[in-house]
Amino acid sequence: MSTKKPPFNKVLIANRGEIAVRVIRACHELGIKTVAVHSLADKDALHVKLASESVCIGPALAKESYLNIASVMAAAVATGADAIHPGYGFLSENAAFAEICGSCGITFIGPRVSNMRIMGDKARARRAADKAGVPTIPGDSRGFLDAAEALAVAESAGFPVLLKACAGGGGRGMKIVQSSEEFRPMFATAQREVEAAFGDGHLLVEKYLPRVRHIEVQIAGDMFQNVIHLGIRDCSIQRRYQKIIEESPSLGLPPKLQAQIEAAAVELGKSVNYTNVGTCEFLVDLEAGKYYFIEMNTRLQVEHPVTELATDVDLVKEQIRLAAGQPLSIQQKDVKISGHTIEVRVNAEDPRTLIPSPGLVHSYHPPGGHGVRVDSAVYSGYTVQPYYDSLIAKLIVRGRDRECCIEKVLVALDEYIIEGINTNIELHKRILRHPDFRNGNFYTKFLEHVNMFPQEEACKDKLESAAAAA
Repeated sequence: MSTKKPPFNKVLIANRGEIAVRVIRACHELGIKTVAVHSLADKDALHVKLASESVCIGPALAKESYLNIASVMAAAVATGADAIHPGYGFLSENAAFAEICGSCGITFIGPRVSNMRIMGDKARARRAADKAGVPTIPGDSRGFLDAAEALAVAESAGFPVLLKACAGGGGRGMKIVQSSEEFRPMFATAQREVEAAFGDGHLLVEKYLPRVRHIEVQIAGDMFQNVIHLGIRDCSIQRRYQKIIEESPSLGLPPKLQAQIEAAAVELGKSVNYTNVGTCEFLVDLEAGKYYFIEMNTRLQVEHPVTELATDVDLVKEQIRLAAGQPLSIQQKDVKISGHTIEVRVNAEDPRTLIPSPGLVHSYHPPGGHGVRVDSAVYSGYTVQPYYDSLIAKLIVRGRDRECCIEKVLVALDEYIIEGINTNIELHKRILRHPDFRNGNFYTKFLEHVNMFPQEEACKDKLESAAAAA
């Protein structure tokens, strides 16, 4: 056992599910005691069983438990935690929460509050990118509450345009607007959605780019003004603006263009004196050879294991060390990308309708083997709750090249046993076998234009035709 003093004595994990389990493991490897917080619905959750101690912070609904700042802080103070790790989602990008942690003498494991206020707001992040000379999509760096002002920007940029929330993420409030006539009603709809989700109705207006890749760069910075990148991830396979498959490196992305994007991410990080880990996201037009900054996530990403397997850098441990004021454990010259890595998100949902599928997991057996990793909080006898996100596991695989990696993922998916609920495993198999995915002919709208279940659709059409003729 290491005699080295751990960065913190006790860390409270303000989250649930697989990310809470992931953080607990990292803390225990560093010799740090952990506190799991949980709702009444999550009393039997795996993160509760694995933590050094646990505290119930409220009812099942997230707003009454995982989003209840007072309850989370009370648990931290009562258990003597000297740091809080927010994971992703919930309070992870809430600058006010990070500020409250600091005022209570508890370290927030994440970037500075100033970083979160600037880069966690899409409008302010876009202005920061413009100032740093990083390309942004034609549009406006202001956030709009007034539809008339926003329409003027849309007409200047040219339709179609994209509306999106200044605060938050996950595709909430995103709307593609094709014309001036439909702008006002869609603006109002998007505004209602983001106000309900984030409590902030400001919307960005940007030119809509239909055939682009979604490329993100993992960066890390310390309190000594050092910022590095840890390569890129291609997150173009999405459904309803939700990523479901991520990989590194990106097929078809020219090395010179990739280097430019990585350098832009580092430059942007340095321009705001960024600390801890974060992700700069870009849209890339491969045909034109152009890239555009769209936003930054000032937190750990769901897809962080892709970078961990590709670089052999433990990002969660790095987060913890950086938050404790330690310098980066690696330099840019030390970052090496090995082989090809793919992550698929396993959701408890019907793959055809995307309807969530909560319920009792009768049998659970994850795959294994060389280069295969599963991040999950599910076990046999566990009940998937209906109150939270449908993500239940992440399968991450590394192979010597992309073709090898795809085949390993397919074998792992065949081995994956989850009985009692529906999952999107079959959808992943079909995507990975699709010729356009294999040869790199895909972009962010790929799954909207390609039917992965054509036989079922044909059968449905026949039944509907027969019913109409009867």
